[in-house]
Order: sequence, then structure tokens, then C-alpha cells
Amino acid sequence: MASPRALLSVWDKSGIASLGQALAGMGWQLLSTGGTARALREVGLDVTDVSEATGQPEIFDGRVKTLHPAVHGGILARRGREDDMASLGEMGYSPIDLVCVNLYPFEAVAAREPPAPIDELIEMIDIGGPTMIRSAAKNHRDVLVLTHPDQYPSVLDALHAAYGSPSGVSDEAREELALAAYQRTAAYDAAVSNELEGRFADTDVPSRIHIASEEGVRLRYGENPHQPAAFYPQASATGPPGLAAAVQHGGKELSFNNYLDLDGALRLIRSLYLTCSDESHCCVVVKHTNPCGAAVDATQVGAWSNALESDPESAFGCVIAFTKPVEKATAEAIGSHFFECMIAPGYEPEALEILSAKKNRRLLSLDPIEPRADEVRLRQVDGGWLAQVQGAPKIDWDEVKCVTDRQIGSSELALAQFGSTVLAEVKSNAIILVARTENGCATVGVGPGQTSRVEAVRIAARRSGGRAIGSMMLSDAFFPFRDGIDAAHEIGVAIVVQPGGSVRDQESIDAANEHGMAMLFTGTRLFLH
Repeated sequence: MASPRALLSVWDKSGIASLGQALAGMGWQLLSTGGTARALREVGLDVTDVSEATGQPEIFDGRVKTLHPAVHGGILARRGREDDMASLGEMGYSPIDLVCVNLYPFEAVAAREPPAPIDELIEMIDIGGPTMIRSAAKNHRDVLVLTHPDQYPSVLDALHAAYGSPSGVSDEAREELALAAYQRTAAYDAAVSNELEGRFADTDVPSRIHIASEEGVRLRYGENPHQPAAFYPQASATGPPGLAAAVQHGGKELSFNNYLDLDGALRLIRSLYLTCSDESHCCVVVKHTNPCGAAVDATQVGAWSNALESDPESAFGCVIAFTKPVEKATAEAIGSHFFECMIAPGYEPEALEILSAKKNRRLLSLDPIEPRADEVRLRQVDGGWLAQVQGAPKIDWDEVKCVTDRQIGSSELALAQFGSTVLAEVKSNAIILVARTENGCATVGVGPGQTSRVEAVRIAARRSGGRAIGSMMLSDAFFPFRDGIDAAHEIGVAIVVQPGGSVRDQESIDAANEHGMAMLFTGTRLFLH
């Protein structure tokens, strides 16, 4: 009986020498190409070049080397079909029993900054590799297909147990390898399609949606205990590092709801980077995906204290985010406050020790936390997907109009910029109250997610207590009636910021003038559903 044959052709050569040595030690013949063949020969292995098996040299700088019946016939021939095996023999070709291939690093090259030249990127589109992987996966009952070094040990263990015979690998293991192979080529094709659309097509949103991920991490449950759930890290390395790149320092595993709240906190903290000075500290407190407090301050302790003061009741069981590494003094100020998660660029050792005293806290570091940029975000609906570009609010502050008798100065305009940044991450209908603090600014009341705008004003007012006096009120959309302005006056609001655009705008302007309030029209709606 002929010795089994393995075709090894990999870009990532991690573990390939050990794999080749183990296979050769069990009597396997080795076929290989280019750099992989050199790596195997360097450790003393006898390797047959694919070009020798095909009778054809590699051409076009290696663009064509495995696209030949000697390769794909050997992979795709069904061992249980006499006609397949007879045809293979008549052509003088031999079966291939194992294919080990990983692909050109298209995703890594596509993720480079500055972007790689298009000619270099095109050369990273693997042709022969995916073809061999798919061929082997299609014929997985007869051919083992390896696409990642992590798979090598378990397959070698099974082969060793069967004295080197491919039959020692179970049908279940073969199916798992085949599935992993198709998932890899699908993710690769998605990465190529998405990247080339970004380069070749002049469009803000994709013409088609191709989603690829790394293997999902099972979560204990979803939003509720009866719902199965998982977290799927994105497959490509494009874009700023996200939650999949965060390092967790102790605490329980993240839950479905933790991920949602952390996503909301991360979006807002990245947006605040765009409005804060390098010297300032920003803190965000999020509950059920809504900010219940946000602050900018000269000190991190001040940022935390002011963000918490916005709504300490809602902040019970919250998620906290900072723009700078957490300091010891901040950890001491947080003390025994109950929070679910915290995310920051890092932690001073003493801060980490203090915060870790309560074992269930999930402490995450993500370095760097980069300023927010526009990105396409997807949302599934019944029967399809929605896509839109999301980022920090786009308001041209040079074009913002003060439409009341009372005017404002640069300090109030800066406060409006801070407030709009926070407002954009509050669910609609949204009203927030913001005010100057001793060393910065902060929210003093948040009214999120109401079907009635005036009710959102009332909720923000209740949350603010007496701190609403002299504050600025921001609305994510226009006021359809003057009742929202009247309600704001009753709690002491001094300035109103809204998009404008209602047929009754003049009623709101008149109400503000009657109450001696200033009102800004931004011209930009900030709905978030």
C-alpha cells in the first residue's frame, strides 16, 4: 500500500516544521511549494516540489503553482469510487490525503496604516490556497484539511494512535476541520470584497453586506436567562481596536448586557476625545446603554465625582469609562460604589489593586482608546439589515444660530459642544441638562428614551434636582410645542440648544424670550434609536 501524502503550503510557518517532521516520522510523503518547502528542507526533511509532481514549473512569480489536475485530482478523487481512482491512475497521478494551507495575509495588509498600495494589496489575494482548501474540505471524508497551526496537535495525536493511517481521524473530527476550512475561506472572501469595495466604489455604505467573525465566545445567556447568546470578535483587524482587543483584569466573564453597555460607553468616551483638551480627564457612566452621567474635568477624581452626581441612583450597577489610565486617587474615590464594568486605557497598579478588592467587578483595559471616527454600523431587522454611517455628531458650530434676544458667549458655546456630544449617545427622545463645574463641565440631568419630549424634560429635571438652575438644556430634535420650553423655565434652565426645524419654531423662540432664556438652533438632529 502506497504511503499517504501530505501537501503543505503555508504563509504562516508557525509549527510547520514540527508538523512535517511528525508526518515524515509516520511514513508520510511530503509535497510542498516555495518557502514552505525550503523551511521543511532546512530541518532535514525529504520534500517533493509540487512542480515535480505536476510536471510544470511555477509561473508568474508563483501566481500559478498548484492549479493543476495532479494537485486537485489527487485531492478530489473519491476513494470509494472505482472510476475516480481508475481515472487518477490512468493520468499517472496519486492521491493526496492531507492538505495544510493557510492564506496570504490579505487582512493584515489591508489593515496597514497608511494604506498599502493597491498593487501590493492585489498580490495578497490568494488564489491557489482557497482553491485547495475548498477542494480538500469538499472531499473531507478522504482528505484532512488543516488551515491553522492550532489544529496540528489534535490531528497528529489521532494519526499517531492509528500508526500514521489517515483512517485514525474520526468522521466527526474531519467534519469539524472541513467546517473550519469553509469558514476561513468565507471570511477571507468577505475581507477581500469589503476592502476592494472601499477602494473601488464611491459609496458611503456598502452595496452588499459580507460579515465575517472569529469564533464566537459563548456567553452565559443573552439579555435574559432564557436566551442563548455569544460574542463574535470581528475577523479583520481594520479600524480602531474594539472590545475584542480589551484585556480583562479579573472579575466574572462579560455578559451580553455588559457588552452592550461597554459598547455605549466606548462610543461616547471616544467622541469626547474630540472635544476635550489633552490635559483634561473625561468620565462616562452608562446604564442600560444610556449615559446617566458624563463629565470633563481638570482632575480624574473631579470627572468621576461630577459624572456620578448627575444621577447616582441610576449609576447603581453601571459601566464606567475613562479617557486616561485610572489613578489611585480615583479608585479610592470610587470606593465601594457598585459597578459592573470599567474600561480605560490602563490602571495604576495601586488603582487596580483597590478596584479589584470587590471580586465581581470586571475591569478592562483598552490601549489605545482612540478618538471616534465615522464608521458603518449594521443593525438587523426582520428580513434584512440596515446600515448607516455613525460617529461623533457633525455640527458646524460656526453656523449655529442664537435665535433669541438673549445671546451667548464662547464659554456657553463650548458647553453646548460638550452637551451635544453626550446627547448624541442618549436614546431618543432625549433631553439632557449640562452645566459648568469648577474645573470643567458635566451633565446634571438626563431624560432618555421617551415617547414624549416634554416628559423627557420632566425626567431630566427630576434627576437634576436644584442643579438645573442656570443649566443648559439640549434636545436631540426640535420642540413641536412650547410646553418643553415652559417646563425648562420652571426648573431654572437658562439656555436651550435644539436643532430647530419645526413649523412652530417661533412659538418656542417666543417662549424663550418671554422667560429671558437664550436658544441656539444647531440645524442638526441627533436621533438615536
